[in-house]
This record gives sequence, structure tokens and C-alpha cells, in this order.
Amino acid sequence: MSGVFEVREYDARGRLGELTVPRRGVTVDTPALLPVVNPHVQTVPPARLADLGAEILITNSYILHGSAELREPALDRGIHDLLGFDGAVMTDSGSFQLAEYGDIDVTTPEILRFQRDIGSDIGTPVDIPTPPDADREQAQREWTTTRERLDQATGVETGEMLVTAPVQGSTYPDLRERAGGEAAATGLDVFPIGAVVPLLNEYRFADVAEVVVAAKRGLGEAAPVHLFGAGHPMMFAFAVAMGCDLFDSAAYALYARDDRYLTVRGTEHLADLSEFPCSCPVCTELTPANIRDGHDERRHRLLAEHNLHVSFAEMRRVRQALSGGNLLELVETRARAHPALLDGYRRLLAESEWLERTDPVSKDAFFYLSAESARRPEVRRHHQRLARLDPAGSVVLTDGDTSGTDEYDEHWRVCPPFGPVPPALSDVYPLTAQLPERRDYQALDAAAEGIRRLVEANPDVTFTFRHRDWPQSALATVPERVTVEDLSQ
Repeated sequence: MSGVFEVREYDARGRLGELTVPRRGVTVDTPALLPVVNPHVQTVPPARLADLGAEILITNSYILHGSAELREPALDRGIHDLLGFDGAVMTDSGSFQLAEYGDIDVTTPEILRFQRDIGSDIGTPVDIPTPPDADREQAQREWTTTRERLDQATGVETGEMLVTAPVQGSTYPDLRERAGGEAAATGLDVFPIGAVVPLLNEYRFADVAEVVVAAKRGLGEAAPVHLFGAGHPMMFAFAVAMGCDLFDSAAYALYARDDRYLTVRGTEHLADLSEFPCSCPVCTELTPANIRDGHDERRHRLLAEHNLHVSFAEMRRVRQALSGGNLLELVETRARAHPALLDGYRRLLAESEWLERTDPVSKDAFFYLSAESARRPEVRRHHQRLARLDPAGSVVLTDGDTSGTDEYDEHWRVCPPFGPVPPALSDVYPLTAQLPERRDYQALDAAAEGIRRLVEANPDVTFTFRHRDWPQSALATVPERVTVEDLSQ
């Protein structure tokens, strides 16, 4: 890797960063959305994309390469002039056509040289997108071919054009991790995680989490990661929390041509809308009836512009959440949009140890928004710290009621989901968390795990736990040598 990517801030595995694009002489703020531009069918003109928020876009060099109408103009004028776009341009190689039709008539060296010659800023080799649930032998065989093509890419003179190293491996986490490591070892620049579109189309977000986490483990932290085909704003926060930095979206145009209206919770059909639930310029200046009554080209363009407004607004919201340290709160909110997305978030939280490694130790606030909050990396970190603390003598742990505690050497409060809180840390993040008064079992279970960690790390200390109406499921975690008093009885 050539040092083109710099991370400024983390939240979970999400990061605010900068991708330097040397050939264009620009820096792209990440996470970033790349609208997909079809060279033949431009629902929204590329020049308009910049007005809507695009710093970078992606188009298909294979289509240009095979087009009698566009090939020579692209070579003569360059891709930026051809599209009328001043920002950075990434080009795909034909791998999509390979996945759809089974064969293409171009090699990796040929398509990379073509991408270089038309002025692409980020070029892509011809990888093989192995579909989900392919048999293991196929996944291994096709990754071997892709890796060989990445090796070929390193031998092509590309000048200042950045080159991607796609990561494949189907739905086998160990293959994805190995592929990530081998892709990173090529020294190429940007690392797309490929062949996830079928998973996204089928709402298999838990499988997406497994694929991305495995690839990220192999790639390491220095790699800028592109999640190919992840263009629905509903899942941006989720994917960013896993450490994805770049996203390409054809959804804005494809949905528009199907009269579908994007929201951060899903899609609506234009025919079903009596009002627009959005404040973008399209939705404030027009009504659903106004758009329905227009001719097809106008209707599709306006819907696509709305879809882009929603998508770029969500990406800005994600970047602000990263900056403010509340990305996981946004993920929890978005996860309520669909049960399958909630499954994906729960699968990601199973990697709390991995998430915790890059999660900042201090943020402004911790908001407990759902039972999933009990599994966040901040809770895990506090439990780890509890095992290192050393109270002395007799310690009373209280769930709110402090009366009758003077006889003990130390008094610690119990704060679900974190567990025991020593007095000296009461005002330290995340123990200043904003919590609902009505606690769920998951918060109490996590707090009991914190009690267990503290007690087992201090075998010579006498512990008493005073609570009000804790469930037996949580109390079962508390070690037997702790004296438990239920104050509600």
C-alpha cells in the first residue's frame, strides 16, 4: 500500500479518514459514497452529481472499452471530460459482466492499461466474484485465479492511478480472511470486498457481517475498504461500524427507474405515497402527484435526485456520528428498520472483542437504547478493567439503595449494564451513561457478569450485593460466596 489512506478518528471499527487520489490531486473524505454512472444511461448527469455531494464516482471501463461509440472519445478526451465530472473517478473492470454472463473478452493487464489511458484515478483488475453459498472448492479455485490476476496487476505500469485488490471467498470466513491477507500483501491501494450484492439483495445482513469482519481481519487496519454494491442508506452506519470506508450505489438510479423512493428505513413505491416524508429540495418543491404526472425521463430523474439526497445525507450523518462518538447509537437506531438488519447488528456485536480494540476509551456520552447496548465494546472494556481492580476488606455492591452501608469498608454502586462502579470512576465515561429507568434483562445480565469478574479477581475480599427484584437468571451469574440481599422482600 502506498500510504494514500489516513485515519483521523475511530468509533467501534468505523473510521473518519482521508483517501488521497494522487492522479487527480484531490483528497476524498471517508466514509464516502460513489454514485455509479452508466456510460450509456445517465439518469442524473455526472456534473449534477457533484452538486448533490459526490466527491468521487464509479463507472464501468469494460463498457467503455467495448463501446464503438464511447471508446475513442474516452481515450481522446479522458474519462473526466467525457463524463463532465471534475472529481475523482474510479472504474470497474468488467467483473460484474463476468458474474452476470460468465465470460468477458479482456485480461487484467489490458483493462488496467485501458483504465490508465482514459485517465481513471482508481482502476480495478478483473477479479472473479464467487457467489454466496458456492461450494468450497469453487471458492478456493476462483480466489486462486483472482490472486494471480492481482499479481499481474502489480506488474502493469499504471502511473499515479491507484489500483484495487478485490477480496473474494464467497461465504467462507476463513477464505475471506486469507484472501484479505493475500490482497494486502500485493501492496495495491484500495481493497473492495466483492460479491456481497446477492447477500444484500436477500437481506442476509448477518452473513454480510461475517464476510466483512473476516476480510477486515485479513486486511489489517491500514487498508481502505470498499464494500462493492452496498448502496442502500439503511445499512451505511452498520457497514461503517465494521470498518468499511467506500460504498458504490447504483440503487439511486435503478430504484428510480422502478418508481421506488428511498428512505433510511427502506423503499416506498411512488404510487403508494400521498406525501413525501423528506425535506430534500425535490420533496419540498413537489408532491408525489406532481412527479407521477410527469413523463418517464423527468419522473426518473427527480426520483433519482431524491434518492441521492437521502443517500448523501445519511453518509454525512454517519460521518458526524463518527466525529461525535455515537456511531453505534446510530447503528442501533437503523437496525430497527428491518429484522434482518437487527440480526446483522447482533452478529457484529458477537465480535465485541474485535470492535473494542479500536473503539475510543473516552467519548461524550453512552446512550443505552436497546438490549443490544448491553453487548457494546464499552461494556466489555469495563468488565476487563474490573478484573484488574483491587478493593480491600468488605465491599457492598448496591443497586441504588445506599442506606445501611456504613458498616462496610467500601461502597460501590452497580450500574447496569456495566456492573460494579468504584467511587473514583463514577464520573468517568462510559459510567455516566444515559440509561432507561426500566431496565431489561440483558442489562442486568451484563451487570451480573461484571460482578462475577470483580469477585473472582479478588478472592480475599468479602462481597455483599444488595438489589431490588433482580431476576434469578441474572443472579445465577453472581458467585456463591457473595452475600445477596433482596431489598424488595
